[in-house]
Amino acid sequence: MLRRHRQIHRLYCEVHHAVRFLLRRPVSAAFALLASLLWGVADYGGGAITRRLPALTVVVLSQTAAAAVLAVAVTATGGWGGAGPALWYAVLAGAIGPFALLAFYRALALGPMGVVSPLATVGVLVPIGVGLFLGERPGAVQGLGIAVAVAGVALAGGPQRGGPAVGRRVLVLTLGAAFAFGAVLALVAHAGAGGALLLTLCVQRLTNAVVGAGMLAAQARRQSLELRAGLRELPALTAVGVADVAANGLYAAASSPGSVAVAAVLASLYPVVTALMARGLLKERLLRVQVLGAGLAVAGTLILATG
Repeated sequence: MLRRHRQIHRLYCEVHHAVRFLLRRPVSAAFALLASLLWGVADYGGGAITRRLPALTVVVLSQTAAAAVLAVAVTATGGWGGAGPALWYAVLAGAIGPFALLAFYRALALGPMGVVSPLATVGVLVPIGVGLFLGERPGAVQGLGIAVAVAGVALAGGPQRGGPAVGRRVLVLTLGAAFAFGAVLALVAHAGAGGALLLTLCVQRLTNAVVGAGMLAAQARRQSLELRAGLRELPALTAVGVADVAANGLYAAASSPGSVAVAAVLASLYPVVTALMARGLLKERLLRVQVLGAGLAVAGTLILATG
């Protein structure tokens, strides 16, 4: 009788765990996909503004605006009381962030967005590697989805003969930004695992703003800065910063209850958004290999969503 009771209890626990997993995974997938949409919009906006303003000015003003919005939100929700040791990971992410954004925006300004943005997604290897190191083992279907999506993102970067190429400087800037972004994603997800996600993002962006302001001050010693044009672009820069921080929050929310590896790949589909916006607004030509890559990225998303 006791043995049967234990078997029933074990079966109940397994069913309960399966139901919770099925309920959580679609929400996590939706959060990660929405993060990719917002990142794509933010990347396009940041890259487009950087073609008119210095990259460092774009980074500092957009991150300062995002930090101000987050500080108001944390104050309104009484979130300052949730501070803990995990926030040091957010500080570290905030210290890395300005250098990553500066390199990425410069690459977007110098090279074709439809190529630079997909190449930057190789940074997804960082959170995926962290997830595997922590013991995550995606299933066979999820593994297939990850492989297809990553292959699609790589192909979306091109280039092919007769199409836009990436120079050595742009390539170095892009890959440096990519791995820095991957480290930031992993750090933010770890810092926000305790539940104080809004506070985590606020601390990260405040650190971004402080480090960026220090870089701007150092640059001002060598040359005069023109911030008037940046202030005229402040509404657009605020939108870029808020979209970027919202994407970070959605990614952290997606990776906390679910698989970090799967959430990282789903969130890395943002180059498709950037490439389509560049095609529609800047008239950048999408190559056949980029169209194929976008299709594979979507296919990988569907496999992950159903796996």
